Amino acid sequence: MREIEAAVVRSPGEHAVETVTLEDPEPGEVLVDVRATGVCHTDYHAYTSEDTDFPIVLGHEGAGVVEAVGDGVATVEPGDRVVLWVLPSCGDCERCRSGRPYLCQARRETRGRMMDGTRRLSRGGEPIDHFYAQSSFASMAVVPERQVVPVPDEVPFETGALLGCGVTTGLGAVSNVTEVDGGESVAVFGCGGVGAGAVLAAKAVSAGTIVAVDLDADTLETMAEIGATHTVNAGETDPVDEIEALTGGVDYAFECIGTPQTVQQAIASLAPGGTAAITGTSSTPPAEIDLGRFTKGISVVGNIVGFTQPRVDIPRYARMYLNGDLDLDAVLTRRYDLDELDEAFAALDAGEVIRSVVEFDERAR
Repeated sequence: MREIEAAVVRSPGEHAVETVTLEDPEPGEVLVDVRATGVCHTDYHAYTSEDTDFPIVLGHEGAGVVEAVGDGVATVEPGDRVVLWVLPSCGDCERCRSGRPYLCQARRETRGRMMDGTRRLSRGGEPIDHFYAQSSFASMAVVPERQVVPVPDEVPFETGALLGCGVTTGLGAVSNVTEVDGGESVAVFGCGGVGAGAVLAAKAVSAGTIVAVDLDADTLETMAEIGATHTVNAGETDPVDEIEALTGGVDYAFECIGTPQTVQQAIASLAPGGTAAITGTSSTPPAEIDLGRFTKGISVVGNIVGFTQPRVDIPRYARMYLNGDLDLDAVLTRRYDLDELDEAFAALDAGEVIRSVVEFDERAR
């Protein structure tokens, strides 16, 4: 048991950095000294939602160093540099056994709890909920072993945090969900963390035309720097018309926001036989789809965290970063301290950042 600093949310849109108690890891769990954690729309949605159970410590894109391990942990040891993956998984169900841990339903069965249904966080005897069995808006976190992924020591903590959810969702959309080949054409709708990952991955596989669509001019400039061959500001022109003029329709469209309009645009931008990968959220409103598009042989697939197998894909992306094949540094646009979380959320909601992280210094330990 130890005292740590954590951003505790006690009502929608309200949080404070508090000193809370973190229990030792149970069997199959890992105690991690958190050094950086990403700021994601999923955190922001839970932060502002009336449906969230409070109090809670959010954060689900952590990176840090293993401090201690519970009984039975065999894949990491104290001192290891690690990325904390977003989704809990049981390892025992048919989906996990078949290499599809991203479809495991454990995350729904353990809402606010660890895998055994209990909590490790409290203050003055009051239990505090976990978020995705991680809660990395805190100086330390207890996390199930299956979510703790070793990476090379050369990977900076803030870069590792980018691989914990959003950017990896975009990378996997290209490399796992659709398997884009060299020379094929791609359009990416929405160039935050997920969309930036898709642009990076499209460049890495030598896609031909890569069209980045966003509303922010600075973001589009960054997309051009990291691999987009064309950019379209959807606030100034119809992106479907622009893509049609550029390509005659793309082989692959990646919808990375989760709005009805961008879902419709992604599908409408496809060439005959093309595929749209949709990254929705549980709060995405219904979208009307022109069923006539399917007479052109198109496909639509849901993108769940890039179909990521964390112990396979995260080390692979880390190696690509170290080899210079993924410019992850370009998509990290702001850094914050834990007590600046409100500012980080405001910038995220305003579309002012591609990806940002909260960093921890020695005073938080």
